[in-house]
Amino acid sequence: MRATETLRSNLQSVLVDLIELHLQAKQAHWNIVGANFRDLHLQLDEIVDAVRGFSDTIAERMRALDAVPDGRSETVTDTTHLASFPDGEVDTKDAVDLITERLTTVVGTMRAVHDEVDDEDPTSADILHGAIAQLEQFAWMVSAENRTAGNQD
Repeated sequence: MRATETLRSNLQSVLVDLIELHLQAKQAHWNIVGANFRDLHLQLDEIVDAVRGFSDTIAERMRALDAVPDGRSETVTDTTHLASFPDGEVDTKDAVDLITERLTTVVGTMRAVHDEVDDEDPTSADILHGAIAQLEQFAWMVSAENRTAGNQD
């Protein structure tokens, strides 16, 4: 199978968001300070490792479909759906909200392209399914850091 331009574009959109998420999670990992530092520091590395794996899987799937992935920094910067991550030290409570927001954004990108991807290539859609499940679990676990019992916000 050879990727159509639509399939290539959809997978590229996911790829740049995953690359940006990896970079932002690592930035947070290096620069968080505050309560629960160690736990969040370690959790961010888990996210970084998983997201790097997802981005590699997406890029290699694109190559298997004879599409050329573009992970260059300028491409990522120009096309990601993620907001910029703050400069300098970030309080752990703020970092929890920032990372949760970014995880949710990446899942949103994946869900937005899913049906078109599935129509053309169910195998690529299966890859998205696995990534969505893991990223949603990370979002739940990270966001729980700032929640209190009985508060769904």
